[in-house]
Amino acid sequence: MRTVEVAVRARARLGEGPTWDSARGVLIWVDILNSRVHTFDPAGGARTVMSTEQHVGAAKPRAGGGLVVNLRDGVGLYDPDGVFSWLHREVVPGRRGNDAAIAPDGALWAGTMPYDERTGGGDLKRVNGDGSAVTVLPEVTVSNGTGWSPDGRLMYYNDTPTRRIDVFDVGTAGDGDAPHVSGRRPLAEIEQGAGYPDGLTVDADGCVWVALWDGGALRRYTPQGTLDRTVRLPVHRPTACAFGGADLRDLYVTTAGVGADPAASPLAGAVLVLPGAGQGLPQPAFAG
Repeated sequence: MRTVEVAVRARARLGEGPTWDSARGVLIWVDILNSRVHTFDPAGGARTVMSTEQHVGAAKPRAGGGLVVNLRDGVGLYDPDGVFSWLHREVVPGRRGNDAAIAPDGALWAGTMPYDERTGGGDLKRVNGDGSAVTVLPEVTVSNGTGWSPDGRLMYYNDTPTRRIDVFDVGTAGDGDAPHVSGRRPLAEIEQGAGYPDGLTVDADGCVWVALWDGGALRRYTPQGTLDRTVRLPVHRPTACAFGGADLRDLYVTTAGVGADPAASPLAGAVLVLPGAGQGLPQPAFAG
């Protein structure tokens, strides 16, 4: 079993969304409830922090530089100089942006959730580079981990309270059409007492790594849904994971400090890393 190390000794209230920015060689992650976007350079140790005006569920690199962010009231853009603009604004009282992912074609698949976690109060949208948006999954509760198989033909997704990791087929209606998903079915179910599936990532073998909120662990499932690895963590609430580093072999894990006793769980809110955990896949930047 790989040793779990501390990459960033932080006290994030709700650390989330680790993303490796290969162009800059940094890890991007957010602290949702403190409205902050962080970067970390593992080669030199440098860190940056940027505050946003709203709760920020995810931040991803853009192809032309800057960031796309999934905020409370929609999806926005920061240019390389830090100037903000809205790309797709959609204000729904009592709801905020949550986890998001960049699809192989460069679109942002942005999830939302109600603050009170009311059943069916969130959704998952595909937001294109021109700001057009399509609701892919309506009436989800806590939209979380989204990822694609190495060949792009499968999409994995977590609506956390269901305790399921679901898998979809990815296709298009015709040449040039935007990808759509169909055939939703469970890949795996998390048993009672083991936590809830939060963020996920897919490795080069096509296996799905998932962080278990309230479960204190990461799990790796094969494409057939077989559990083949469990990594225990020194925190109760890991939130998401992503491969990073120059060779994409280090697995970074964000965690939450909310609800934790600092004396009993001093690493709650930190960013952890499993060096050499596996082989990750290059992640596309947002095409907008």
